[in-house]
Formats: sequence, structure tokens, C-alpha cells
Amino acid sequence: MTSEIFIGGGGPEYGVQQGLSLKYANRHGLIAGATGTGKTVTLQILAEGFSNAGVPVFLSDVKGDLSGLAKSGSPDHKLHDAFMKRAGIIGFDDYTYDAFPVTFWDLFGDQGHPVRTTVAEMGPLLLSRLLELSEAQEGIVNIAFRLADEDGLPLLDLKDLQALLVWIGQNAKALSLRYGNVSSASIGAIQRRLLVLENQGGTNLFGEPALELADLMRTDADGRGVINLLAADKLMGSPGLYATFLLWLLSELFEVLPEVGDPDKPKLVFFFDEAHLLFDDAPKALVNKVEQVARLIRSKGVGVYFITQNPADVPDDILGQLGNRFQHALRAFTAKDRKELRMAAETYRENPRFSTEEAIREVGVGEAVTSMLQKKGVPGIVERTLIRPPSSQLGPITKAERKAILAASDMSGKYDETLDRTSAFEILTKRAQDAAAEAEKAEDIAEAETQPALREFNAGRRFEGTRVTRSTSRATRKRTSEGFGGAIASVVIKELKGTTGKRIVRGILGGLFRGR
Repeated sequence: MTSEIFIGGGGPEYGVQQGLSLKYANRHGLIAGATGTGKTVTLQILAEGFSNAGVPVFLSDVKGDLSGLAKSGSPDHKLHDAFMKRAGIIGFDDYTYDAFPVTFWDLFGDQGHPVRTTVAEMGPLLLSRLLELSEAQEGIVNIAFRLADEDGLPLLDLKDLQALLVWIGQNAKALSLRYGNVSSASIGAIQRRLLVLENQGGTNLFGEPALELADLMRTDADGRGVINLLAADKLMGSPGLYATFLLWLLSELFEVLPEVGDPDKPKLVFFFDEAHLLFDDAPKALVNKVEQVARLIRSKGVGVYFITQNPADVPDDILGQLGNRFQHALRAFTAKDRKELRMAAETYRENPRFSTEEAIREVGVGEAVTSMLQKKGVPGIVERTLIRPPSSQLGPITKAERKAILAASDMSGKYDETLDRTSAFEILTKRAQDAAAEAEKAEDIAEAETQPALREFNAGRRFEGTRVTRSTSRATRKRTSEGFGGAIASVVIKELKGTTGKRIVRGILGGLFRGR
């Protein structure tokens, strides 16, 4: 097994082979460049190289082009002659076509195996980022998570969180004494954002069975790393959902994986395409979390590679941790563009043979300015590199081919069916229904106790009249026995009349709040 991934040819006439050392591949990297400059092919050949080295890969297929990794390239392809010529220029003598082990994933379950997590695993910080909540609204989400933990209310899907928010709203006064002001307006705003998330397809993300991280870190029978491909063409219609899901996945890897120090090769390589979406309008707390994960996750054996159009899209504190660089052409049409190009060039170790700034401006399609970490993690001298041609198919496979791969996958059937076990929604609904039943029973008893006095009154009355009876919850319960259990049943309880009924209801709701 090789100790490095062959990238392409550099030096004079592109005759010097350039490689990415597997020992330093977990020190993260950057693939940058304007649209149409060859970033996708660089991503493709890196995925191929890691797979051949026995390293599993996770990457998102934003444009739908990368599904070709699952199929071997062909001499019939229109670029076959160009590929063979390039292989000869860079000294890629053993260049052959090959297919790679690919597992397809899809948040919507259309183009791959469904991938889910639970609301609890997502956590309040990332969920608030996903919903674009204000500080006050985020505080209420934190209260919801705290109450769920204290009262044993599993938050698995969106309806669990919605039910808990309704309960918080109904008990806002009591909760405010403990957690500070709980505004009904803020709860309403969160519920509206949850509705927007549902309309964007967020319901598909939350639920069970949740994704097991071990399923992303597999090798095939030949020892090659499995390439996990997330279908993201449709997902990109909801950029916040896309970015938050990938950040959650990265955070989970950080939390779950054990420390391994500096292994001979990564345990997993994670490619974060359209990385600017992660940082656009992100709060400082979230950026700090990304920086922490990027800084520490390499000790878990995970390499993270950000793909974006401009290095300026990545905050400096994170950019400084990306040791392996693949810089495709940047266009400099404005003064701002020229400034960013100059700043990008200054981050490389200079090569006396050429100007880095000019090279970044002039490199053609399929060519990049590269710098890989060398011995002791020292950045290599910048080089103009002609990227090697891919071994797998350039471009997407057909729907029929994708369907066949899905049917033969080891993951087939494991995540296809959604589970809906007892969680916060069902627990709160049952508690509210039980409370309503107890209140009604108490009212019936109280009404029965008044019957002897009523008969005595009727025997002695002088005038006819209509008795105003004690209100009951039976009619109301009949009308509202279906629907959103927790919320409606709580409203029913509040409408109960009578001193006895009110006292019992207060006792029940108080017991619920105390987790009794």
C-alpha cells in the first residue's frame, strides 16, 4: 500500500510527480478556485486516492457529477485521448480506468439511503443555527432541551419538539420563575420557523433509525475505503439545512471517535463542499465551534477538506489549519478580487521559479497551484501542478445504474423504514389526556354530591326555571379527542369549571412540571 496519493505532475514540463502524504492527510486541506476551473475533478481524484489507500471518504455531490465514482471510465469517452496524453506528460505510467466502492445517501431518500439524526443529537446550538433564531428564542430552545433531559422526554423528531414547546407555552408563568422570561411571542416564532423547516424537507432529517457513524467508516472486501456520497443537488435548495447537517456530522465524529494521535493514514476523510455556506451569517459561537472541531478532530484521525470558490470564504483561524492546498484559478476583475488573490498567494511558501500570484491567475482548467505538507508537517514549496486524470467515469451515472447500486448495497433496508417509538409527543399527549380524565372524574363526583341538596331545593321551589348546570368537559372532549394531543388537551383542562376541578387540574399540572 502506497504512503501517498498521486496528485499530478509539477516542476518544469510537469515532469515531477506531486503527492499527498497519507501521514499528514489528517492535517486538513483546502480546494479552491473559480467556477469551471477543475475543482470537481480534483475532488474526484482525491476520493479515488483515499479509497485505494483503504481510507473511507464522505463527500457531498452538489452538482450530481460525482456519482461517476461508482463506474469505471471508458476508452469511448470523448476525453479519453486527452486523458491519455495528460497521463503521459505527468509520468502516470500505470494509469487505468477503474470503479470504486460507493454508498449513496440522501436526506430525502430519493437518490440514496435515508440519513437521519434525532433532535436531541442535533443539540440546541446547531438547531438554533438551522432555524436562524434570535438569542431570546435560542434561550427557549435551551430550556426545552433541559426540561426534556430532566423529565425523561426523548426528543426524536420535530413533532416532539413542537409538543414540548406547546407545553412550555401553557406553563410559561411557572417556568419563568425558574428559567427567566418565557415569552409566548418567542415560542410562536420558533414554531413558525419549525414550519418553514418542515416545508424545506427538514422532517426527513429528524427521526429514527439515526445514522450510525460506523456505517461511514467501512472498507470493501478488497480493503478499499468506501466512498460515501451524499446527494446534495436538491438539498442545496435549503442551504442552511445542508450546512447544518454537515456540521452536525462533523461534530458527531469529533464527539464519538477515540483519540488516535497521528496515524499512518486517516480513519476518515470528510469533504465539505460549498464551505462558504457554513460561515455565511454564522454567529460567533458557531464559528468558534467549527474552529475547535477543525483544530482537534485531526487527533481523532479525521481529515477535513473545505471546497469553496475563494479562500477568503473561510475564516482566517480555520484557514490557517488547512495544511494541504489545491488552489485552482482565481479571477481578478475588481480591486477586491485582486486584493483577495494577493492575500491567497501570500499564504504559500514561495517558489523562486515563478510568481505565486501570477500562477493562481493563469493556471488553466485541470491545473492547480498546490502545496502539500512534508516531513514534520512543514508546508511544501508551492508548485504549478497538472492534475492527473480520473480513473472513474467523468460525469454522472444513469438512474438505472444508481438504482442497481442501491439495491446491492450493504445498507439496503437498514434505514429505509422510519421508526416512531414513544417519545416526548406521545408522553405529553398521554399525560394531558390522563389529566383531563381525572379532572372530569372529579367533576362528576362533585356533581353527584350536590344531587340531594338539589332535590330538596326542587321540592320547595315556588317558581319554575331552568337550572344552570355545572359545565362538563365531555362535549369538549368529544370534539377534541383527535389532533394535536398535548396542546388541545391542555386547552381542555384550562376550560374546566368548578372549584374541585380547578384544584385537581392545578395539582396534576404541578406534578407534571416537577416530573412526578
